Amino acid sequence: MFRALTPIVKNLLLITVGMHVIASFFLPQLKNLFALYYIESRFFMPFQFVTYMFMHADFWHLFSNMFGLFIFGPLLEQFLGPKKILILWMVCGIGSGVMYSGYNAYKMGKLNNSIEAFTANPDPETFNRFVSQNRHMFNPSIYDFVDNYSRNPDDAEIQEQAKRAMLEIREGQANIPMVGASGALFGILIAFGMLFPNTQLFLLFPPMPVKAKYLVLFYGLYTVYNIFVSNPTDNVAHFAHLSGLMIGAVLVVYWKKDRRNFY
Repeated sequence: MFRALTPIVKNLLLITVGMHVIASFFLPQLKNLFALYYIESRFFMPFQFVTYMFMHADFWHLFSNMFGLFIFGPLLEQFLGPKKILILWMVCGIGSGVMYSGYNAYKMGKLNNSIEAFTANPDPETFNRFVSQNRHMFNPSIYDFVDNYSRNPDDAEIQEQAKRAMLEIREGQANIPMVGASGALFGILIAFGMLFPNTQLFLLFPPMPVKAKYLVLFYGLYTVYNIFVSNPTDNVAHFAHLSGLMIGAVLVVYWKKDRRNFY
């Protein structure tokens, strides 16, 4: 698998690593500017659907994505050609950002509905339910406030404090950025698994051989599992990973319809 780097893969590696170095050591403001935010966030800009792919949270986040591109990208570029490998990377990256934004808008809509329900009928039970659903974003001291509110359900000042707390959570949720090329990488993974399904890969952890199609299947099932479990403390954008898999699969199926288009 460690074959010579092909031109597009090499340039993607250089650009992404270079952007990480610049954002980490010279222009740290780039990470916030180029990250992808919720579309109604005051920090959102349309160009972030492209730029977020070239920002990473830390070295290990960068390493895992670039290592995957380094391993799977060259053979795909040799088979598909430079134009298609670039299309695959960019379309899966941008597409997963767009689809994740839609998923995020759905979650924010549920959050807004909870706040609107409380505003229309402020009561401790509704607020307590909101706190339980978003407990990972509250300070532990919120439970003292919940107890106080339960004992004083008609206190207008406490009701207003509860509403402000809910709006602060909404603001914080809206301004959580997404960075990384994982959506693009998952497009590469599904393409590799579909085009070279029986290629034997040797895993590092655990050290064992596995066919490409089974590795991709594992990643897909693991991603779906994490979406359904929806661990509130998990800061990985699993839906973006799944989106990259789906978009990559659609592209490969489309290209395979006419093999004359492979070059």
